[in-house]
Amino acid sequence: MSRAATARGPAADRPDTDRPTADRPDAAPDPAPDLRHHGDAEVRGAAGELTDLAVNVRADTPPNWLKSRIAASIDTLAAYPDGTAARAAVAERHGLAPERVLLTAGAAEAFVLIARALPGRHPVVVHPQFTEPEAALRDAGRAVRRVLLEPADDFRLRPDAVPDDADLVVIGNPTNPTSVLHPADAIAGLARPGRTLVVDEAFMDAVPGESASLAERTDVPGLVVLRSLTKTWGLAGLRIGYVIAAPRTVDALERAQPLWPVSSPALAAAEACSAPPARAEAAHAAHRIAADRAHLIARLAEFPSIRVCEPAAGPFVLIHLPGADAVRARLRELGFAVRRGDTFPGLGLDWLRLAVRDRATTDRFVTALARALPGAHTE
Repeated sequence: MSRAATARGPAADRPDTDRPTADRPDAAPDPAPDLRHHGDAEVRGAAGELTDLAVNVRADTPPNWLKSRIAASIDTLAAYPDGTAARAAVAERHGLAPERVLLTAGAAEAFVLIARALPGRHPVVVHPQFTEPEAALRDAGRAVRRVLLEPADDFRLRPDAVPDDADLVVIGNPTNPTSVLHPADAIAGLARPGRTLVVDEAFMDAVPGESASLAERTDVPGLVVLRSLTKTWGLAGLRIGYVIAAPRTVDALERAQPLWPVSSPALAAAEACSAPPARAEAAHAAHRIAADRAHLIARLAEFPSIRVCEPAAGPFVLIHLPGADAVRARLRELGFAVRRGDTFPGLGLDWLRLAVRDRATTDRFVTALARALPGAHTE
């Protein structure tokens, strides 16, 4: 973590109702953070008025070739969706049998299916991370325990922090919002007989070489990997993602789905984005994102009050900044939307998440940030 090893948000320092302890092994965590808040809330109703650094969808997407493939699928809308070809394409992209793949209406649907269809009397969610998995588990009546990773540890995974009796564990990699990429072996080490290990890899295709992915591993017991096509390809409104798991697990999840859950346009997108040319384009974009992220981090280093969570691996960075909530409001007045951090368990009002954009946008943002910081002299 860049100058941030000692930075601790309010959630990290408060009396701990969010963590299981030896004398409270079954304590349900305080659900105080708004688990339903997402980055799009920062820009909703302000289209064209704000530069969006709050939503982690790659800018200037979907590309024209993908728009054309989706548009062509409209001619098939009189027929019910058939996911056979898309499922096979996704499976081939990962070198797996189609029986190990389930297409979903975005990764968010997969969290709901997991909460409803897979066993687990003692679910644990590793935070800070995307909040939908916990929200889905709670909606399904599960008593969720939280394992909070520490800023003093650079939000790195400590496998021994996960309770031994946890029979369903959810973790993101790279993690939203921290941008931490956990080593594949560290996450695989959480697996054990009788435990379902859910790994959210929604941003893994933004990592050059997908170096820590478990998507193609078939030797990890109980492994369920989730992928999204909405981030890299700009398809949040289309809703398309997929699950990779053992065939028996895929069958259980599929039985919990409604009929025809993925639309024909979304299936066309899944097939197109799994093809070799699209994979090459995504790989190129991952390297560009890494370079743009390095530029953002370098510019943020100009401000002594800002501490960046590093090393960052996703298309976003997490920063600690005293008074961040007020800075976020001021940035909005100056034309920039950023993601608040206090809705993520384990963080607080002094944290912000910033999406990685091109260098020109970053430079404009840094100019606005200089004006928004406490003590700045503005005209």
